[in-house]
Amino acid sequence: MPIVIATLESFFAVVFVVVALLIAGCEAPFALVLGSIAAATAPAATIMVIKQYKAKGPVTETLLSVVAIDDATALIMYSISVAIATALSGGTTKVADLVLKPVIEIGGALVVGAVLGFLFLLPLKTFKKDGNRLSLIIAFIFIGLGLSSLCGFSSLLLCMAMGAVIANFSQDVNHLMKLSDRITPPVFMLFFVASGAELKLSVLPAVGVVGVIYIVVRVIGKMFGAALGATICKADKNIRKYLGPALVPQAGVAIGLSLVASTVVPQYATEIRTVILCGTLIYELVGPAISKASLKKAGEIKADA
Repeated sequence: MPIVIATLESFFAVVFVVVALLIAGCEAPFALVLGSIAAATAPAATIMVIKQYKAKGPVTETLLSVVAIDDATALIMYSISVAIATALSGGTTKVADLVLKPVIEIGGALVVGAVLGFLFLLPLKTFKKDGNRLSLIIAFIFIGLGLSSLCGFSSLLLCMAMGAVIANFSQDVNHLMKLSDRITPPVFMLFFVASGAELKLSVLPAVGVVGVIYIVVRVIGKMFGAALGATICKADKNIRKYLGPALVPQAGVAIGLSLVASTVVPQYATEIRTVILCGTLIYELVGPAISKASLKKAGEIKADA
C-alpha cells in the first residue's frame, strides 16, 4: 500500500504542477524540471512531528512508510522529466534521449548503489572503532559520488540505494546512524547556507506567479494522489482523508534537485532555485503545523501530548 500511495502522490504532484505551469504560459523544459521537483517531501520534518507528539495509529504508520519511499520516487520522476526537458531544449526527440537515458541513470544508480551497500558491509565486520567506521562511511559516500559523476548516474539515488541496503542488511545500522548524526549538522548548515546564498530577491517579482502556482498546486497534487492511492488500496478512511496534508513539508532533496537543475537547464537556473527556496521556506514554516493538525484530527495524537 505505501508504495502505491507514494507513487501516486508523487506522480500527481508533478503532473498537476507541470500542467498548471504550461497553462500559465511557461516553456515546457522549465515546467518539466520545476514540476518534477514537486514530488519531493521532507521526511525529517514529518518524523520530528511524529516523535515530538508520540503519534500512533494507521495514518502515522502509513505516513512513515510513504515519506521513506517518497524521495526515491521523486528522484526517479525527476530523472525522467529531466531527460525529456533536455531533449526538448536541444530540439531533438531521439529515443535514446527520452527512454534510454533515464533508464540508465535510474537503473545504474540503483544497481551500483546496492553493490556499494553490500561491499560496505564487508569491512564493517572488522572495523569496530567509531573513528574507523566514520571514515568508512565518508569513503563510501565519496566513492558513490565519484562513480555517479563518472558514469552519469543520479548521485542522490545511488546514495539512497546504498543506504537502503545497509539499513536492511546490517545489524549495526542504529550505531552507524548515530555516528553519521555527529557530522551531519554542520554539513546541513553549509548546504542550506550555500543554497540560500543563491537566492536572488531581485528575481522574486518575475517568478511571483510561478511561485504561487508551484506552492499551491503541489499541495493539491499531493493530497489528490494520496487520497487516490489510499482509495485504490482500500485503506482506512482516516488515511484517505488526512495522509495528504501531512506530506506538505519540503526541504533538502528539493533544494538538492534545484542545484542539479542548473546543469540541465542553466537558462532557468536562477528562477528554479528562487522558487524552490521560497517554497521551502513556506513549506517548512507551515508544513509541520499542518502535519500535526492532520494527525490530531485523525485521533493519533493524544490531548496530553
